[in-house]
Amino acid sequence: MYEPIRTKSVVHRMGAAAASPDYPHRSRAEALDIQLAGHLSALLAVTDELGLAEAAAEIADQVTRLRGAAPARAPQTGESGDFAALHQRAHDLAARALLVAASRADTTVAILAAERMDAHAAALESQDLAGAH
Repeated sequence: MYEPIRTKSVVHRMGAAAASPDYPHRSRAEALDIQLAGHLSALLAVTDELGLAEAAAEIADQVTRLRGAAPARAPQTGESGDFAALHQRAHDLAARALLVAASRADTTVAILAAERMDAHAAALESQDLAGAH
């Protein structure tokens, strides 16, 4: 059903460059940490924009743990635009974080991401119900 891969992977083709000591090397775990920290940082920005201080503090703690430094945060203005769009974006970012956390077996972040997904889904549902009346 599937055709076999006939070319060597990029990793094997770059054998000479990989042997060079000045070539940056990252393990899969390090790459996943960087990716997870990025997703959480984006989620943090949206969470801050929504004004959810307690959730933002939890997310910031995890970003700090992954990066080794506190994340840069924009000041909260309290003037958010479309809350439904922000909640949808936060839900999507939390889902991405959950996938990466599951890949790297980070239970703490996986639980946090699942909780954020639930919270944003509930917020979206309550806005839908309020709009229906």
